[in-house]
Amino acid sequence: MSSNPLRRLASQTAVYGLSSIIGRLLNYLLVPLYTRVLVTGDYGIYTEMYAWVSILWVVLTYGMETTFFRFAQSENNSPKVFSTAFTSLMVTSLLFLLVAGSNAGAIARSMGYGDHIDYIVYFAFILSLDALAAIPFARLRQQNRPVRFAVIKLINIGLNIGFNLFFILLCPYLISHYPDGALARFVLLFFDPTDLVSYIFISNLISTVVTLLLLLPDVRFRWLDFDFSLLKRMLAYTWPLLIVAIAGSINLSLDKILLAWLLPGDPDWVMSQVGIYGACYKVSIIMTLFVQTFRYAADPFFFAESAQNDSLKIYAEVLKIFTVIVSLIFLVTTLYLDLVILFIGEAYRAGRDVIPILLMGNLFLGIFYNLSFWYKLTNRTIYGALLSVIGAGVTVVLNFTLIPSFGYYGSAWAAFFAYLTMMVLSYVLSRHFFPVPYQNKRILLYLLLPVALYLVSRYLPFEPGLLKYFINTMLLFVFVVTVFYLERNSLLNLIRRHKE
Repeated sequence: MSSNPLRRLASQTAVYGLSSIIGRLLNYLLVPLYTRVLVTGDYGIYTEMYAWVSILWVVLTYGMETTFFRFAQSENNSPKVFSTAFTSLMVTSLLFLLVAGSNAGAIARSMGYGDHIDYIVYFAFILSLDALAAIPFARLRQQNRPVRFAVIKLINIGLNIGFNLFFILLCPYLISHYPDGALARFVLLFFDPTDLVSYIFISNLISTVVTLLLLLPDVRFRWLDFDFSLLKRMLAYTWPLLIVAIAGSINLSLDKILLAWLLPGDPDWVMSQVGIYGACYKVSIIMTLFVQTFRYAADPFFFAESAQNDSLKIYAEVLKIFTVIVSLIFLVTTLYLDLVILFIGEAYRAGRDVIPILLMGNLFLGIFYNLSFWYKLTNRTIYGALLSVIGAGVTVVLNFTLIPSFGYYGSAWAAFFAYLTMMVLSYVLSRHFFPVPYQNKRILLYLLLPVALYLVSRYLPFEPGLLKYFINTMLLFVFVVTVFYLERNSLLNLIRRHKE
């Protein structure tokens, strides 16, 4: 055990960030491509399909990642725990693949994609294979092998990007510039230039298949290691986590689905609005990237540190540092939004004003994740389920209430208030069941100061230009100096510990 757990958490977060932040940033380079090549309606289809994927993936993994961490530690028999969890996911994934594949036509028609049964088939395979890979990836994290984890994730992302560039850029280029050439004729044997969205899904499927193949050397299990009694105990632990995950995915993704269903108007215009909202949501996910990277390292970290005498102090320090970082991400993104918005195509920038709302909502979600370890460590996962269900309820009610009148702004505010509610309730319950000495006043300051600075910038009467960027840089400097001044003693202690 390292004498400096915060340093160990930071180093593992950095390595996982190679696959999460750097990798996803590379993947998000596809967003400018999509929003410049696809019309807003086609991007709306892409947005809606992946919203469904987010919800269905958590159903197919049913909290087994966290459950695997818990039982691998408590059972002292990681091979048996791994075999039981992996076998369970294998069976359920195959069942899903059979049911979805055999009903692909009906599903496509119900979603309004009657001419594209292939969309459903692609995603049935993508979801099944992704779910099957969940436990091998969790095992790499449990074994503290972040480098292999990162390499495989990066290969997955690289393949996805490569095939997207091949299908979305190279194939249309060959057809349009060399229509009579041998290469163009060859490309037309398998490529339909009128349906670019399909090739986004095909690229995802290819990268998913290769990823699972790369994980096979880590899937060393024996059928005899499967333990049904252990599975029953794991399922008893995981079902509240499944509710948490489903409710969480509803909070993350249902807004795009409901926007397509509830927004009145011509269907093509509606899907165009979904596309604009989906593109702006991608911009706001810069916050989620850090949160997800932190979670990869934090899940095993919180369990491992629970046995240490100073664990509560460590948890409190982690939340404060986390809050500073996500607040800084919010402030940088909003102060330089005129530059950040260039990330997406011009047709999608009409929705730019939802980005600060979504950023702050994702910030609240990150803090909720940071707080949520209390119910996992105390085996009160039912409370996690309750919190997520409440958040999902707020999401559903506000989306149904606000979308018909306010469109995608209603979806953004629904996410904001859902995550705020979850964060506040989790903190209140943690004070009762697992009190941690959080520095509440300091954390609240680090949340409110960036919002105040952003509002100052927003309502100053300056057009985008050098003067505005200079003022915004000074506002950013105010936040950074404030943090350094208030945390100077903590920084000095960290430097001394590093020297030791």
